[in-house]
Amino acid sequence: MNFKKPFRKALVLIAAVTLVASMTACSPKSSGGSKGANTPAPSNAAENKGGNAVVQDGELMPEAGAELLVWESREEVAFTEEIARQFEEKYGVKVKIEEVAATDQVAKLTTDGPSGLGADVVIIPHDHLGNTAASGLILENDVFAEETKKNNTEASIIGATFDGKLYGYPRAAETTALFYNKSILPEPPKSFEELIDFGRTFTDKSKKKYALMWEAGNMYFNYPFIASGGGYLFGDNGTNKDDIGLAKEGVAEAMKVYQSLAEILPMNSGDINPDIKRGLFGAGDVAMDINGPWEVAGYKDALGENLGVAPLPTVNGKTAITFSGIKIYTVSSFTQYPNAAKLYAQFATTKEAQLLLNEKIGSVPTNLEALETDQIKNDPIVSGFAEQAKNSEPMPSIPEMANVWAPVNAAMAEIWNNKADPKVAMEKAITQIKDLNDGLNAE
Repeated sequence: MNFKKPFRKALVLIAAVTLVASMTACSPKSSGGSKGANTPAPSNAAENKGGNAVVQDGELMPEAGAELLVWESREEVAFTEEIARQFEEKYGVKVKIEEVAATDQVAKLTTDGPSGLGADVVIIPHDHLGNTAASGLILENDVFAEETKKNNTEASIIGATFDGKLYGYPRAAETTALFYNKSILPEPPKSFEELIDFGRTFTDKSKKKYALMWEAGNMYFNYPFIASGGGYLFGDNGTNKDDIGLAKEGVAEAMKVYQSLAEILPMNSGDINPDIKRGLFGAGDVAMDINGPWEVAGYKDALGENLGVAPLPTVNGKTAITFSGIKIYTVSSFTQYPNAAKLYAQFATTKEAQLLLNEKIGSVPTNLEALETDQIKNDPIVSGFAEQAKNSEPMPSIPEMANVWAPVNAAMAEIWNNKADPKVAMEKAITQIKDLNDGLNAE
C-alpha cells in the first residue's frame, strides 16, 4: 500500500505511541541516560532506510566521524565494555555505553529515538520484535543477513525475523530448564511421574519444604504442558493469529499432569513468586526449580558445587518442549550512523563475542560453532540449558502475542487453584484472546 508521506508519518507516530503504552504497561520503569541533543536524528524513522552502504574491499565501512551509543543492562556491562573496546580498536568508532535494562530499551527508544536521544544499537527480547518492527523503529539486518543466518541456530533466526524479514543479530538464547540441588537429589528425575513420587516423600508444607517450586501461574514456565500435548499458541510457526492451538487434542491430558503437581506443591499459584522461590531453593528447602539462566549466578553462590541443571522431565512420556527467548541486537531507525551501527551489531554477535558473553555471565550462545566448543560443552550448567534448548520453540513475535498472557495465566490459575477442567479453561482463554485480537473486550 503506497501511503502519502504525511499519512505515513501519522501512522508511524500512532504505532510508536501504541507501542510505548504497551511496553510501559508490562515493563519496569525505564532508566538510563541520554545521548545528547547534539546528535539530531531523522524526524521520521520510517524514512531512514539504512543509509548508503559504503563498501571497501568487500567490507562495509563506518561513516566518517561516526560515534555510537549502545544501551546495556547492568549485569552485562562488563561484556559490552570489552566488546566496545575491541570494536573501537578495529574500526576507530567511539562507542558510549549507558545502562538500560533490556526490557526497557524498546520503550525508551520509542520516546527518545525521535528526539535524537536514543541508542544506535538496542537489545530486544524477540517476542517484542513484531511490535517494534511494525512501528518502524528498527532497520532490517540486510548487509549481514546471509552471514547471520548461516552462523546461528534456526530458532534464533526465527526469533530475529518478522514478516519474512530479518531484523535482528542474535546474541544469546534463553530457555527454562530444571535446577536441582545435588545434595538432595544426586540425579534429576527423568519424568514428571518420577518427580511426583519423590515429592510425596520430600514435601512437607508444615516445614516449608517442597520437592519442586516454580511459577505455576505463569504461562512462560508452563508452556511444556501445552506443547508436549501437541498444543501451541499460534499456528504457522507462531505467525497465524487466527490459529490458536491451546485446546488441541492431548493438551488437556498434559495439563492434568500440571494439575497433579499441586499434590507436592500445595500452594495457591498466586502465592509463588521469584523472591520466595529463590530464598527457599538457596536455603535447601526446595529440591528443584524450573527456571532460566538469569538465576545461575545467584544459585551458584548459594549452592556451589551442589547446583545442577538438567532438561525438564518428560510429560506423559513425551519430551517437554519449552519456550525459547532470543536476545537480539537491532539497529535503531533513528541512528545517524547506520553503517557503523550495523557493523557493531554484527561484531558483538560473532562466535568470539558470544563466547565472551558466556564467559562473563554464563549465557547460552546461538552461534553454531560456539555451541560446539569445549567452553560450552564442558560447562555443566550451560550445557544443561543448551540440551534443553534443542527441545525449545521461539515465542511468537507477532503483535497479538501481547493478548495471550492474561487469558492463559488466568486459565492456569483456574486449573491449579480451583481444579477447573483443563479443556474448558483453555477454550475460555482462546475466546478471550480472539476477542482481544479483534479489538473486543474480553469477558
